[in-house]
Amino acid sequence: MTHKKRTLCIVTGSRADYGLLYWLLQDIQQDEELELQLIVTGMHLSPEFGLTWQQIIADGFDIQRKVEMLLSADTPTAISKSMALGLIGFADALDSLQPDLLVVLGDRFEIFAAVQAAMNARIPIAHIHGGELTEGAVDDAIRHAITKMAHLHFTATDIYRQRVIQLGEHPERVFNVGAPGLDAALHLPLLDRQAFESAINFKLGKRNVLVTFHPVTLEKSSATEQFSHLLSALDSVDDLHVIFTYPNADTDGRVIINMIDRYCQRHIKRATAFVSLGSLRYLSALHYMDAVVGNSSSGLIEAPTFKIGTINIGDRQKGRLCASSVIQCAPEVTAITKAFATLYSPEFSTMLTTLQNPYGTGGASAKIKALIKAYPLEGLLKKQFYDLSRDNP
Repeated sequence: MTHKKRTLCIVTGSRADYGLLYWLLQDIQQDEELELQLIVTGMHLSPEFGLTWQQIIADGFDIQRKVEMLLSADTPTAISKSMALGLIGFADALDSLQPDLLVVLGDRFEIFAAVQAAMNARIPIAHIHGGELTEGAVDDAIRHAITKMAHLHFTATDIYRQRVIQLGEHPERVFNVGAPGLDAALHLPLLDRQAFESAINFKLGKRNVLVTFHPVTLEKSSATEQFSHLLSALDSVDDLHVIFTYPNADTDGRVIINMIDRYCQRHIKRATAFVSLGSLRYLSALHYMDAVVGNSSSGLIEAPTFKIGTINIGDRQKGRLCASSVIQCAPEVTAITKAFATLYSPEFSTMLTTLQNPYGTGGASAKIKALIKAYPLEGLLKKQFYDLSRDNP
Protein backbone atom coordinates (compact mmCIF):
# COMPACT_ATOMS: atom_id res chain seq x y z
CA MET A 1 0.00 0.00 0.00
CA THR A 2 1.46 3.34 -1.04
CA HIS A 3 1.70 5.87 1.79
CA LYS A 4 -0.04 9.13 0.87
CA LYS A 5 2.23 12.14 1.08
CA ARG A 6 1.10 14.96 3.35
CA THR A 7 0.39 17.98 1.15
CA LEU A 8 1.47 21.30 2.59
CA CYS A 9 0.32 24.50 0.88
CA ILE A 10 2.31 27.66 1.64
CA VAL A 11 1.20 31.18 0.71
CA THR A 12 3.64 34.02 0.11
CA GLY A 13 2.59 37.57 -0.70
CA SER A 14 5.77 39.63 -0.50
CA ARG A 15 9.55 39.58 -0.67
CA ALA A 16 9.58 39.89 3.12
CA ASP A 17 7.61 36.78 4.01
CA TYR A 18 9.23 34.78 1.20
CA GLY A 19 12.66 35.50 2.69
CA LEU A 20 11.44 34.20 6.05
CA LEU A 21 9.80 31.13 4.51
CA TYR A 22 12.64 30.21 2.12
CA TRP A 23 14.38 27.61 4.27
CA LEU A 24 11.09 26.02 5.33
CA LEU A 25 10.18 25.73 1.63
CA GLN A 26 13.56 24.08 0.99
CA ASP A 27 13.11 21.64 3.88
CA ILE A 28 9.63 20.63 2.72
CA GLN A 29 10.65 20.30 -0.94
CA GLN A 30 13.56 18.04 -0.06
CA ASP A 31 11.44 15.72 2.13
CA GLU A 32 10.23 12.75 0.07
CA GLU A 33 7.30 12.19 2.43
CA LEU A 34 5.90 15.70 1.89
CA GLU A 35 4.43 17.45 -1.12
CA LEU A 36 4.88 21.22 -1.41
CA GLN A 37 2.25 23.45 -2.97
CA LEU A 38 3.05 27.13 -3.39
CA ILE A 39 0.54 29.94 -3.90
CA VAL A 40 2.02 33.30 -4.84
CA THR A 41 0.05 36.53 -4.48
CA GLY A 42 0.22 40.22 -3.61
CA MET A 43 3.38 42.17 -4.29
CA HIS A 44 5.12 39.20 -5.93
CA LEU A 45 2.89 39.65 -8.99
CA SER A 46 3.22 43.43 -9.25
CA PRO A 47 5.66 45.09 -11.71
CA GLU A 48 5.81 48.04 -9.31
CA PHE A 49 7.25 45.78 -6.61
CA GLY A 50 9.70 43.98 -8.86
CA LEU A 51 7.77 40.91 -10.11
CA THR A 52 9.51 38.91 -7.40
CA TRP A 53 7.64 35.70 -8.34
CA GLN A 54 10.37 35.30 -10.96
CA GLN A 55 12.96 34.98 -8.18
CA ILE A 56 10.89 32.20 -6.60
CA ILE A 57 11.07 30.26 -9.89
CA ALA A 58 14.80 30.99 -10.18
CA ASP A 59 15.26 29.58 -6.66
CA GLY A 60 13.93 26.23 -7.88
CA PHE A 61 10.34 26.26 -6.61
CA ASP A 62 7.25 25.46 -8.66
CA ILE A 63 4.33 27.86 -8.28
CA GLN A 64 1.04 25.96 -8.31
CA ARG A 65 -1.21 29.03 -8.32
CA LYS A 66 -0.94 32.80 -8.69
CA VAL A 67 -3.67 34.83 -7.02
CA GLU A 68 -3.89 38.37 -8.42
CA MET A 69 -5.35 40.76 -5.88
CA LEU A 70 -3.45 44.06 -5.75
CA LEU A 71 -5.08 47.15 -7.22
CA SER A 72 -3.06 50.09 -8.54
CA ALA A 73 -4.29 52.39 -5.77
CA ASP A 74 -3.20 52.21 -2.13
CA THR A 75 -6.17 53.89 -0.46
CA PRO A 76 -8.05 52.17 2.39
CA THR A 77 -10.88 51.40 -0.04
CA ALA A 78 -8.44 49.84 -2.53
CA ILE A 79 -6.91 47.66 0.20
CA SER A 80 -10.38 46.40 1.16
CA LYS A 81 -11.17 45.64 -2.47
CA SER A 82 -7.83 43.84 -2.81
CA MET A 83 -8.74 41.65 0.16
CA ALA A 84 -12.06 40.83 -1.50
CA LEU A 85 -10.34 39.88 -4.76
CA GLY A 86 -7.89 37.77 -2.80
CA LEU A 87 -10.66 35.90 -1.01
CA ILE A 88 -12.23 35.00 -4.37
CA GLY A 89 -8.88 33.91 -5.82
CA PHE A 90 -7.86 31.83 -2.80
CA ALA A 91 -11.26 30.14 -2.72
CA ASP A 92 -10.69 28.86 -6.26
CA ALA A 93 -7.03 27.99 -5.68
CA LEU A 94 -7.66 25.98 -2.52
CA ASP A 95 -10.67 24.23 -4.02
CA SER A 96 -8.40 23.08 -6.84
CA LEU A 97 -5.33 22.17 -4.76
CA GLN A 98 -7.08 20.55 -1.74
CA PRO A 99 -4.02 20.58 0.57
CA ASP A 100 -3.88 18.73 3.88
CA LEU A 101 -2.60 21.85 5.65
CA LEU A 102 -2.25 25.55 4.80
CA VAL A 103 0.91 27.18 6.19
CA VAL A 104 1.06 30.98 6.49
CA LEU A 105 3.36 33.52 8.11
CA GLY A 106 2.69 36.89 9.60
CA ASP A 107 -0.03 39.46 9.55
CA ARG A 108 -0.61 41.03 6.14
CA PHE A 109 -3.98 41.49 4.47
CA GLU A 110 -3.04 39.10 1.64
CA ILE A 111 -2.48 36.32 4.18
CA PHE A 112 -5.72 37.19 5.96
CA ALA A 113 -7.63 36.59 2.72
CA ALA A 114 -5.96 33.20 2.25
CA VAL A 115 -6.77 32.10 5.79
CA GLN A 116 -10.43 33.10 5.48
CA ALA A 117 -10.74 30.97 2.33
CA ALA A 118 -9.04 28.00 4.04
CA MET A 119 -11.31 28.28 7.07
CA ASN A 120 -14.41 28.13 4.86
CA ALA A 121 -12.90 25.21 2.89
CA ARG A 122 -12.28 23.33 6.18
CA ILE A 123 -8.54 23.16 5.57
CA PRO A 124 -6.42 23.17 8.77
CA ILE A 125 -4.14 26.20 9.13
CA ALA A 126 -0.65 26.51 10.63
CA HIS A 127 0.41 30.06 11.55
CA ILE A 128 3.99 31.30 12.02
CA HIS A 129 4.84 34.45 14.05
CA GLY A 130 1.61 34.73 16.01
CA GLY A 131 1.27 36.28 19.46
CA GLU A 132 3.26 39.41 18.64
CA LEU A 133 2.20 43.02 19.10
CA THR A 134 2.48 45.88 16.62
CA GLU A 135 0.08 48.36 18.16
CA GLY A 136 0.66 51.07 15.56
CA ALA A 137 -0.48 48.97 12.60
CA VAL A 138 -3.63 47.26 11.43
CA ASP A 139 -1.42 44.17 11.14
CA ASP A 140 -1.92 43.70 14.90
CA ALA A 141 -5.64 42.95 14.54
CA ILE A 142 -5.05 40.81 11.44
CA ARG A 143 -2.41 38.73 13.23
CA HIS A 144 -4.65 37.97 16.20
CA ALA A 145 -7.57 37.19 13.86
CA ILE A 146 -5.39 34.69 11.99
CA THR A 147 -4.45 33.12 15.33
CA LYS A 148 -8.12 32.50 16.09
CA MET A 149 -8.64 30.89 12.67
CA ALA A 150 -5.47 28.78 12.86
CA HIS A 151 -5.02 25.33 14.38
CA LEU A 152 -1.25 25.04 14.87
CA HIS A 153 0.93 27.90 16.04
CA PHE A 154 4.68 28.51 15.74
CA THR A 155 5.85 31.49 17.77
CA ALA A 156 9.20 33.26 17.86
CA THR A 157 9.58 33.59 21.66
CA ASP A 158 8.07 32.03 24.76
CA ILE A 159 6.37 35.35 25.61
CA TYR A 160 4.55 35.19 22.28
CA ARG A 161 3.64 31.55 22.90
CA GLN A 162 2.01 32.54 26.18
CA ARG A 163 0.07 35.31 24.41
CA VAL A 164 -1.33 32.88 21.84
CA ILE A 165 -2.46 30.65 24.71
CA GLN A 166 -3.98 33.75 26.34
CA LEU A 167 -6.04 34.15 23.15
CA GLY A 168 -7.61 30.76 23.92
CA GLU A 169 -5.39 28.40 21.93
CA HIS A 170 -4.53 25.05 23.55
CA PRO A 171 -0.90 24.85 24.78
CA GLU A 172 -0.44 21.48 23.05
CA ARG A 173 -0.91 23.23 19.69
CA VAL A 174 1.41 26.20 20.36
CA PHE A 175 5.15 25.79 19.81
CA ASN A 176 7.97 28.25 20.49
CA VAL A 177 10.46 27.60 17.67
CA GLY A 178 12.28 30.95 17.40
CA ALA A 179 12.26 33.26 14.38
CA PRO A 180 12.69 31.55 10.96
CA GLY A 181 14.23 34.75 9.58
CA LEU A 182 17.41 33.90 11.48
CA ASP A 183 17.91 30.65 9.54
CA ALA A 184 19.29 32.43 6.48
CA ALA A 185 22.07 33.87 8.61
CA LEU A 186 23.10 30.29 9.40
CA HIS A 187 22.87 28.95 5.84
CA LEU A 188 23.86 31.72 3.43
CA PRO A 189 27.53 32.50 2.70
CA LEU A 190 27.40 36.30 2.76
CA LEU A 191 29.05 38.52 0.17
CA ASP A 192 32.34 40.17 1.06
CA ARG A 193 32.33 43.98 1.07
CA GLN A 194 33.64 44.41 -2.48
CA ALA A 195 31.23 41.80 -3.90
CA PHE A 196 28.34 43.41 -2.03
CA GLU A 197 29.16 46.87 -3.38
CA SER A 198 29.36 45.40 -6.87
CA ALA A 199 26.04 43.57 -6.40
CA ILE A 200 24.21 46.78 -5.50
CA ASN A 201 26.29 49.10 -7.70
CA PHE A 202 26.88 51.40 -4.77
CA LYS A 203 29.95 52.42 -2.78
CA LEU A 204 29.65 52.21 0.99
CA GLY A 205 30.93 55.07 3.12
CA LYS A 206 32.39 55.58 6.56
CA ARG A 207 28.91 55.33 8.05
CA ASN A 208 26.15 53.20 6.51
CA VAL A 209 22.53 52.50 7.35
CA LEU A 210 19.71 50.49 5.82
CA VAL A 211 16.39 52.34 5.85
CA THR A 212 12.99 50.66 5.60
CA PHE A 213 10.00 52.76 6.60
CA HIS A 214 6.44 51.53 6.19
CA PRO A 215 3.27 53.62 6.57
CA VAL A 216 1.77 53.43 10.04
CA THR A 217 -1.60 52.07 8.98
CA LEU A 218 -3.53 53.15 12.08
CA GLU A 219 -2.50 56.79 11.66
CA LYS A 220 -4.23 58.86 8.98
CA SER A 221 -2.10 60.85 6.50
CA SER A 222 1.05 60.55 8.63
CA ALA A 223 3.38 59.02 6.02
CA THR A 224 4.56 62.25 4.39
CA GLU A 225 5.21 64.08 7.64
CA GLN A 226 6.94 61.21 9.44
CA PHE A 227 9.14 60.22 6.52
CA SER A 228 10.11 63.86 5.92
CA HIS A 229 11.40 64.00 9.50
CA LEU A 230 13.45 60.85 8.90
CA LEU A 231 15.00 62.23 5.70
CA SER A 232 15.92 65.48 7.47
CA ALA A 233 17.60 63.50 10.26
CA LEU A 234 19.59 61.47 7.70
CA ASP A 235 20.95 64.73 6.28
CA SER A 236 22.19 65.78 9.71
CA VAL A 237 24.61 62.82 10.09
CA ASP A 238 28.10 63.38 8.66
CA ASP A 239 29.26 61.07 5.86
CA LEU A 240 26.18 58.85 6.09
CA HIS A 241 25.49 56.50 3.19
CA VAL A 242 21.95 55.19 2.92
CA ILE A 243 20.42 52.11 1.33
CA PHE A 244 16.62 52.34 1.10
CA THR A 245 14.26 49.44 0.54
CA TYR A 246 10.74 50.26 -0.61
CA PRO A 247 7.79 49.92 1.77
CA ASN A 248 5.04 47.33 1.48
CA ALA A 249 1.86 47.78 -0.55
CA ASP A 250 0.01 49.46 2.32
CA THR A 251 -2.08 52.62 2.43
CA ASP A 252 0.17 55.60 1.49
CA GLY A 253 3.05 53.30 0.53
CA ARG A 254 3.48 55.05 -2.82
CA VAL A 255 3.88 58.40 -1.04
CA ILE A 256 7.02 57.06 0.65
CA ILE A 257 8.30 55.47 -2.57
CA ASN A 258 8.12 58.82 -4.37
CA MET A 259 9.94 60.55 -1.51
CA ILE A 260 12.68 57.90 -1.56
CA ASP A 261 13.17 58.33 -5.31
CA ARG A 262 13.44 62.11 -5.03
CA TYR A 263 15.91 61.85 -2.14
CA CYS A 264 18.14 59.44 -4.08
CA GLN A 265 18.10 61.75 -7.09
CA ARG A 266 19.34 64.60 -4.89
CA HIS A 267 22.01 62.45 -3.19
CA ILE A 268 23.27 60.20 -5.98
CA LYS A 269 26.64 59.39 -4.38
CA ARG A 270 25.41 58.59 -0.89
CA ALA A 271 21.93 57.13 -1.33
CA THR A 272 20.42 54.29 -3.34
CA ALA A 273 17.09 52.47 -3.31
CA PHE A 274 15.78 48.98 -4.10
CA VAL A 275 12.35 47.51 -4.60
CA SER A 276 13.77 44.25 -3.26
CA LEU A 277 17.30 43.27 -2.25
CA GLY A 278 16.58 39.56 -1.91
CA SER A 279 17.84 37.48 1.01
CA LEU A 280 21.54 37.29 0.08
CA ARG A 281 21.99 41.01 -0.57
CA TYR A 282 19.77 41.98 2.36
CA LEU A 283 21.63 39.87 4.91
CA SER A 284 24.96 40.90 3.41
CA ALA A 285 23.83 44.49 3.85
CA LEU A 286 23.15 43.87 7.54
CA HIS A 287 26.71 42.59 7.85
CA TYR A 288 28.10 45.95 6.66
CA MET A 289 25.53 48.37 8.06
CA ASP A 290 25.80 50.30 11.30
CA ALA A 291 22.05 50.06 11.82
CA VAL A 292 18.62 49.32 10.42
CA VAL A 293 16.61 52.54 10.53
CA GLY A 294 12.83 52.90 10.20
CA ASN A 295 10.00 50.73 11.48
CA SER A 296 10.52 47.31 9.90
CA SER A 297 10.31 44.12 11.96
CA SER A 298 13.69 43.05 10.54
CA GLY A 299 15.31 45.73 12.68
CA LEU A 300 13.99 43.94 15.75
CA ILE A 301 14.31 40.32 14.66
CA GLU A 302 17.25 39.90 12.25
CA ALA A 303 19.47 42.92 12.98
CA PRO A 304 20.53 41.87 16.51
CA THR A 305 21.98 38.62 15.11
CA PHE A 306 24.50 40.76 13.20
CA LYS A 307 25.31 42.77 16.33
CA ILE A 308 24.27 46.06 14.76
CA GLY A 309 21.98 48.78 16.05
CA THR A 310 18.37 49.54 15.19
CA ILE A 311 16.70 52.93 15.24
CA ASN A 312 13.02 52.06 15.58
CA ILE A 313 10.87 55.06 14.74
CA GLY A 314 7.33 55.60 15.96
CA ASP A 315 4.63 53.16 17.04
CA ARG A 316 4.41 50.68 14.15
CA GLN A 317 6.31 47.99 16.11
CA LYS A 318 5.06 49.08 19.53
CA GLY A 319 4.70 46.08 21.83
CA ARG A 320 7.27 43.83 20.15
CA LEU A 321 10.04 42.26 22.19
CA CYS A 322 13.28 44.18 21.62
CA ALA A 323 16.99 43.56 22.16
CA SER A 324 19.12 46.18 23.92
CA SER A 325 20.41 47.24 20.48
CA VAL A 326 17.02 48.76 19.56
CA ILE A 327 16.90 52.53 20.06
CA GLN A 328 13.29 53.70 20.29
CA CYS A 329 12.41 57.21 19.16
CA ALA A 330 9.49 59.37 18.11
CA PRO A 331 8.97 60.19 14.40
CA GLU A 332 10.43 63.69 14.81
CA VAL A 333 13.67 65.22 13.53
CA THR A 334 15.08 66.00 16.97
CA ALA A 335 14.32 62.54 18.37
CA ILE A 336 15.73 60.69 15.34
CA THR A 337 18.87 62.87 15.33
CA LYS A 338 19.36 62.10 19.03
CA ALA A 339 18.97 58.39 18.27
CA PHE A 340 21.78 58.63 15.70
CA ALA A 341 23.99 60.25 18.35
CA THR A 342 23.31 57.28 20.63
CA LEU A 343 23.98 54.82 17.79
CA TYR A 344 27.44 56.26 17.14
CA SER A 345 28.43 56.64 20.79
CA PRO A 346 31.33 54.55 22.17
CA GLU A 347 29.09 53.13 24.92
CA PHE A 348 26.60 51.77 22.39
CA SER A 349 29.34 50.20 20.29
CA THR A 350 30.72 48.44 23.38
CA MET A 351 27.27 47.09 24.30
CA LEU A 352 26.85 45.54 20.84
CA THR A 353 29.80 43.19 21.34
CA THR A 354 27.88 41.12 23.93
CA LEU A 355 24.45 41.43 22.33
CA GLN A 356 22.04 38.45 22.53
CA ASN A 357 19.08 38.10 20.16
CA PRO A 358 15.81 37.41 22.07
CA TYR A 359 14.45 35.66 18.95
CA GLY A 360 16.90 32.78 19.20
CA THR A 361 19.88 31.53 17.24
CA GLY A 362 18.20 29.95 14.21
CA GLY A 363 16.88 26.51 13.37
CA ALA A 364 13.18 27.44 13.43
CA SER A 365 12.44 26.18 9.90
CA ALA A 366 13.63 22.62 10.64
CA LYS A 367 11.55 22.56 13.84
CA ILE A 368 8.43 23.78 12.01
CA LYS A 369 8.85 21.22 9.24
CA ALA A 370 9.22 18.37 11.70
CA LEU A 371 6.10 19.44 13.59
CA ILE A 372 3.82 19.98 10.57
CA LYS A 373 5.02 16.68 9.13
CA ALA A 374 4.22 14.63 12.23
CA TYR A 375 1.33 16.39 13.97
CA PRO A 376 -1.94 14.40 13.67
CA LEU A 377 -4.44 16.21 11.46
CA GLU A 378 -7.47 14.14 12.47
CA GLY A 379 -9.82 16.26 14.56
CA LEU A 380 -7.58 19.33 14.17
CA LEU A 381 -10.36 21.51 12.74
CA LYS A 382 -12.44 21.40 15.91
CA LYS A 383 -10.96 23.71 18.53
CA GLN A 384 -11.87 24.10 22.16
CA PHE A 385 -11.29 27.54 23.71
CA TYR A 386 -8.55 27.21 26.32
CA ASP A 387 -9.90 29.33 29.16
CA LEU A 388 -7.19 30.57 31.53
CA SER A 389 -9.82 31.45 34.14
CA ARG A 390 -10.71 27.78 34.58
CA ASP A 391 -8.80 24.70 35.65
CA ASN A 392 -7.62 23.00 32.46
CA PRO A 393 -6.62 19.36 32.13
